Amino acid sequence: MSISTTSHSRRRAAVSVVLMLLTLIFSLVFSLSGPILTAGAAPVSAAADGPGALSHFDLARKDCLGTARNTTSKVWFTVANGVLSDVYYPTADNTNVETLQYIVTDGSTFTDVQTRDTTYSVQLLDKHSQALDCEVTTTAKSGKYRIITDYLTDPNQNTVVMKVHFMPLVGSLSTYQLYVRYDPSINGNGGGGSGNGGGDNGTISASPGHNVPIAFDTTAKSNAFNRTYAVPVYSALDASTPFLQVSNGFAGQPSDGLTQLDASHTLTALYAQANNGNLVQTAQADISHRDTFTLALGFGTSQTDAVSAAEASLDHPFSHLQERYEAGWDAYDRELIAPPPHFRGMAGDQWHQLVAEYYLSANVVKASEDKSFPGAIVASLSSPWGQAVSAGDPNNTFFGSYREVFARDLYEAWTGLVLDGDLATARDVVNFLFHNQQQADGSMPRNSLLNGKLAPDSFGTQLDETSYPIIMAYQMRMTGNSLYQNHIKPAANFIISHGPSFGVERWEEQNGYSPSTIAAEIAGLVAAAHIAKVNGDTQSARVWLGVADDWQRSVKGWTVTTTGPLASHPYFIRLSKTGDPNAAISYNVGNGGPTLDQRSVIDAGFLELVRLGLTPANDPAVTESLPIVDATLETNTPSGPGWHRYNGDGYGDGASDGHPWAPSGQGTGHVWPLLTEERGEYSVASNQPSAALAILTTMQNFASGVGLIPEQDWELPNLAPSLYGTDPTSASIGFQNGHPAGSAAPL
Repeated sequence: MSISTTSHSRRRAAVSVVLMLLTLIFSLVFSLSGPILTAGAAPVSAAADGPGALSHFDLARKDCLGTARNTTSKVWFTVANGVLSDVYYPTADNTNVETLQYIVTDGSTFTDVQTRDTTYSVQLLDKHSQALDCEVTTTAKSGKYRIITDYLTDPNQNTVVMKVHFMPLVGSLSTYQLYVRYDPSINGNGGGGSGNGGGDNGTISASPGHNVPIAFDTTAKSNAFNRTYAVPVYSALDASTPFLQVSNGFAGQPSDGLTQLDASHTLTALYAQANNGNLVQTAQADISHRDTFTLALGFGTSQTDAVSAAEASLDHPFSHLQERYEAGWDAYDRELIAPPPHFRGMAGDQWHQLVAEYYLSANVVKASEDKSFPGAIVASLSSPWGQAVSAGDPNNTFFGSYREVFARDLYEAWTGLVLDGDLATARDVVNFLFHNQQQADGSMPRNSLLNGKLAPDSFGTQLDETSYPIIMAYQMRMTGNSLYQNHIKPAANFIISHGPSFGVERWEEQNGYSPSTIAAEIAGLVAAAHIAKVNGDTQSARVWLGVADDWQRSVKGWTVTTTGPLASHPYFIRLSKTGDPNAAISYNVGNGGPTLDQRSVIDAGFLELVRLGLTPANDPAVTESLPIVDATLETNTPSGPGWHRYNGDGYGDGASDGHPWAPSGQGTGHVWPLLTEERGEYSVASNQPSAALAILTTMQNFASGVGLIPEQDWELPNLAPSLYGTDPTSASIGFQNGHPAGSAAPL
């Protein structure tokens, strides 16, 4: 008995020594690298190696985008480079995500990152619907696995929902570990770097066996001082099967899950918090028993709201959410004007593809409207070259850029709404411009925030932007006395008191006598005169019509040169600086471009005279100018013909290495699908349906991802993407001739 007792005591003492040693070892490990945890346990310490690498906004060239067709769910998603990109909440100008992507490892020999080690393809989720949801198929370059992800938003929640299907192509499911790496830019910034204009914060909402990463930024002030609608924003990343491990860290630092997985093929340290920096959150998905699960990224103005949104979305099967989501867009499309089922001169399949593109484009225009400010349709649900713009710069704590409202762009969107039959939204657009955006002197600003107040990057006054809203009101028959007296009359008086050459023209880089601007002014004054007559103001009507008639008689004298070097006959030039198109005046075209004689600078802005019904399509000045436009600006691509804005344009990705135009402001202009579309309108006006159909096909070929029309397309030899990790301010994102360049898509 005594021997047994002594033996037990020794064993107990030995166990105590072992426990003490283990405690010391674990304490040492914790102090060096943070806590190591078992599956499902909650981290307890905070990452201390912030703020992390410099944060940037995400790619402008989107593969797809979507939002629910209601105003209940105030969240928009985008996909770029095959991964979840900008997610806007609670307004269309407020991005909260740089990327959310997958990391795959076998735990011992390799670690793959989605944007580094895979290829992808994208398509609409349902080929029978043009609802704005999509499916991305990701395939490992090694050929080991494939991941299919379906994206949409929950119509009833502020949630982006992703159905994930992991498919082993080599080995079995148990061979792989799947992680989700979420790089937020909550509330319009991402922190990081020495500037750190506004860092993100990360924590974990923990319950037994169910840990949810929370990212947040409660700052509601920025350099956009008029943005009075900013609110605190929280996100919650949850899964239908609880994550096995979760952690917060700082990008590029030892606390970053990707850093650990690249080095050790496993998470070696988990952190409960990471504050005020370039936050990244890493979560291990549970694929031990099932190859399919659902992710929900919920948003709210509090942690409780964000978690509740994600959980509520996960309470429903993905198929039910998809049914509701697509039903909303399908119902909207049924209310639009339907194209004819067949069109002479085009094969049935081709025509059906173009009809599908019509509905997709109509849906993108509608999706670009903010859900808190009716009629506020942003120029693009992306920002040009965002990947090169610091999200940690104090001057960029709000980076709206194209996610703002420009009257000129809004006019183009409005014409689409009128043509497709969405007159309710078209009316909201007119009301927004006059009641929210118009300035006290009757003019319109270059651009505004969603509430109609001046945007931080607004500058100058452009008379076409003041003219288009009047045209819109006229075409919508919005002739009420209050709108006329308080808004239309001041706008028309501003035009006649400043026109025809005040401010910069439509490319916002030169002032002078521009045919496109003057065309809008003339049409705006004629429209204002009609509305004045309806309201019994015949005196104003006579004045405005008199000025409009004078400018129409004069526009060719101001903008058609007879001494230019490009032809022996008269032709339109981009603009004349003084109203004398024959003067040997030179100017620098800007954007790093050359200095040229004004008589040799060409664009196709004169076609606005035809589009607005001021000049016949067969006018000799028009028909003789078009061959000069083509000889100077046209480039044929594998997708079809494209046109540059003007000769010498430097606004675009760098030609030699593909570096983004921002932030250096140096590059080269590329072809704009907008100009191809304008040529198509001219073909219709000229009764050339075959040419117009060819243009439509070219536009479809120019598209990005699932059919998003970009600002610019690449017309040069193919250029490969730069190596992963290259400084985004100098990196090529990869280009193919006839396909989107690096600026905004869609625009």
